[in-house]
Amino acid sequence: MPDSPLPLLFLDIDGPLIPFGATRQLLPNGYPTYEAAHRVPREADAHPLITRVDPAHGPRLMALPCELVWATTWMSDANAVISPWLGLPDLPVVAWPESAAEDGRDGLHWKTRTLLSWAAGRPFAWVDDEITDRDRTWIEHHSPGPALLHRVDPRLGITPHDFSVLGKWLGSSETFS
Repeated sequence: MPDSPLPLLFLDIDGPLIPFGATRQLLPNGYPTYEAAHRVPREADAHPLITRVDPAHGPRLMALPCELVWATTWMSDANAVISPWLGLPDLPVVAWPESAAEDGRDGLHWKTRTLLSWAAGRPFAWVDDEITDRDRTWIEHHSPGPALLHRVDPRLGITPHDFSVLGKWLGSSETFS
């Protein structure tokens, strides 16, 4: 992408990185657990499900041609806990306006308007477990640039297939030229 900033990748934590809600039928042995590949932040003790976060996701995320941005209610805890666990640097964090919780009107996710504003016209991908067709339609009509809203199944978290979809979209020269 000559002379243009990289696309943004807005990343949620609960659901995409910390899977939850699977039944015994789906995961008979329960969720796999991991140890941090890097230093374990002290704050991790306050988050018992952090061991569900696969540290291999860190290098996979860093390999994507994008600027990673936390788009999560974890706020600064994302950098204090999840970034070190994954071996990521501190990332920008979307600050949610107080009115964001009220933005769920008309079936639109409360994050949608804020993320579009935060992107400020840059191409972006949004990875979350709560994205709906309503969000996709709204972004199609309001985004001045390309956008990919990618819903991750919260029972499984982000998978190799999800990374493949993101890599193809982010790596497409036609998408951002």
